[in-house]
Amino acid sequence: MRNETRGTVELTLAMVLSGTLGIFVVESGASPFDVVFFRCLFGAVALGAYSLARGFFTGHGLTPRKLGLAALGGVFIVLNWVLLFEAYEATSISFATVVYHTQPFFLVLLGAVVLRERIGAAKLGWLAVAFGGLVLVSGVRPGDTASLKGLGLALGAAVLYALSTIVTKRISGVRPHLVALVQVTVGIPLLLPFADFGAAGRLGSGWAWLAGLGIVHTGVMYVLMYAAYAKLPTARIAVLAFTYPAVAMLADWAVYGHHIGLVQALGVPLIVLASLRVTLSGSQGTQGSQVTRGTRRAPRGRVVASAPRTAAHAPEAASPAATRSV
Repeated sequence: MRNETRGTVELTLAMVLSGTLGIFVVESGASPFDVVFFRCLFGAVALGAYSLARGFFTGHGLTPRKLGLAALGGVFIVLNWVLLFEAYEATSISFATVVYHTQPFFLVLLGAVVLRERIGAAKLGWLAVAFGGLVLVSGVRPGDTASLKGLGLALGAAVLYALSTIVTKRISGVRPHLVALVQVTVGIPLLLPFADFGAAGRLGSGWAWLAGLGIVHTGVMYVLMYAAYAKLPTARIAVLAFTYPAVAMLADWAVYGHHIGLVQALGVPLIVLASLRVTLSGSQGTQGSQVTRGTRRAPRGRVVASAPRTAAHAPEAASPAATRSV
């Protein structure tokens, strides 16, 4: 199997797994804080075991500064999960997932505010298109407090994801598996004061869903994503990333009978198209600077970030900005 074909299969599988995440959250029966706490716990074990088996801790490349950045990104990631899972409860998996995919636009806006990056006329135009799509998708009436709450929670999660991306992009020379491991490990002490172990002890079969979130949706899914990123051009990654919301909407309809209305459905392609255009234009604009920061250019226009070598394994690519944090 060709490298690019293999990467396509790996990333598609990862995005399909992402799309079923909401089902695991709801079926666990746990509160959002408990879900994220145990996802971090099981995920840290899974990623730690994988990294140890692959020898990633040898020559890891982590410095106090990089460790601090990874930890700060972890705080944003963990809180992002809490808000997203709260949004599932307030509205539906479909609604929350579509709204959550306004992430690229917040990344552009925060980049302009925090990093003083210039927003071109084209990006402003796509931001306007996305906003129009968001208005259609929300379909929120003034008295619909549940939908308003869900909308706010999903948008808050998108902002936190964008903040995490800005922070994590400043880490170089460290395998993405280790960055992810630091991030989920940070979530354990961060959420420990909010975890309800009494309620967790009564979950019964819910424990299997929680273990699945940590082992499958964090360990296995991230390994598949990072393996795929090393093999695929950014354009392919950006397109395949939308397998996630498509599967999430299908799973929500199949399992719970939830679906968005006709007017809301009109907004989905607007958000998808605008997000795709912003993501691709952003990646094209940063490829040159990525190469000058110690990365090597792979064939077919791929940009593959250098990672520290271990005793037995060649370097793998760091995750690109198109990464979906789910």
